[in-house]
Amino acid sequence: MSPPSSSSKPGNASAERARSIRNVTLVGVLINSVLTIGQIVVGLFANAFSLVADAMHTLSDLAADFMVLAAGRQGANPADLDHPYGHGRIETVATLVLGISLVAVGIGFLWASGMRLQTMGSQPPLHPVALVMALVALVGKEILFRYTLAGGRRLKSPMLEANAWHARSDAASTLVVAIGIGGSLAGYPFLEPLAAAVVGFIILRIGILQSWHAVRELIDTGLPNEELIRLRQTISDTPGVAGLHELRTRRMAHRVLCDAHVQVDPRITVSEGHYISESVLLAVRRTHSEIGEVLVHVDAENDDTELLFAESAKRLPDRAAVLADLAVLIGEHLPLQRLQLHYLDGQVEIEAYFSPDAQLPDAGAFKQRVDAWLAERPCYRGVSFYRVFGLR
Repeated sequence: MSPPSSSSKPGNASAERARSIRNVTLVGVLINSVLTIGQIVVGLFANAFSLVADAMHTLSDLAADFMVLAAGRQGANPADLDHPYGHGRIETVATLVLGISLVAVGIGFLWASGMRLQTMGSQPPLHPVALVMALVALVGKEILFRYTLAGGRRLKSPMLEANAWHARSDAASTLVVAIGIGGSLAGYPFLEPLAAAVVGFIILRIGILQSWHAVRELIDTGLPNEELIRLRQTISDTPGVAGLHELRTRRMAHRVLCDAHVQVDPRITVSEGHYISESVLLAVRRTHSEIGEVLVHVDAENDDTELLFAESAKRLPDRAAVLADLAVLIGEHLPLQRLQLHYLDGQVEIEAYFSPDAQLPDAGAFKQRVDAWLAERPCYRGVSFYRVFGLR
């Protein structure tokens, strides 16, 4: 069995990604700030209190933008002693918070639409400029939604995508305001509360889905089955891999963490086993760009049944005990040059290597001695003796 091998993506890529997330978010901050000021000023001037209320909703987007900035900066920090896998889960938590805020906004729309249906006749007279401002805000927020969503998908950032949908919820609320103002100006005030109810259900659904995705990541949900099939095929096709078991995956923000037990020929050296594990790592990275870290555990046999493996390990001799047993068989006058042990199927196979000038005993008599030695020690499957030539 070889030591586990692992790797992670360079820190420069994470820093560049964090800068890109920050730049996309800063554009949102600028647009939302301008629209918020415009809605408040026009809303107060035109007696359009729905515009003022929508401005308050936009302020919640600004708060979300600042949350994304903070989480993106912290999430890009490299791994440390307290966070050996990095800080990517900060993005996940921010995604969950944004999803919950969408749920709250959706419920708020449903509640507000019910209240407006009961007070349709009490709306104050509106100035037509309110409709112009509502349409300008609607176009601005829709553009912001599409820009942020494209950035989130390009950077594979669920947090940015959640923030984009948050902007869409703000655009939807502005649409409700525009319909309400337009309906009021045309003499149909009931359109606003009805549209608000529909939008409330849409926002509530989006918030639930975003929150659910974040929760699944926080509880280490693995990749979908079709992606696991592709990953299994990549590992199994790597030269030197004889079998694969205990393949596990989990998400951490934009990265996927993977660990796998690969079975190799039980009689290869530790260095060759390590070489195969590195080959698996490179093959996975080459064909699965979303996987950021791979841990490969090399097995000489399938150790899926951990209890049986642990029990057999307890009763098998270690290297020091094997050397002591061999001293009884070959004596002290035959110094070993190298000793290789194979722990397979609950027994130990021994390969003993001597120098070319070692004086080995007569083969026939020695074979009988070895057979008697093995019969007294059932923990050993067999023992082989070799002379080493040409080793520098």
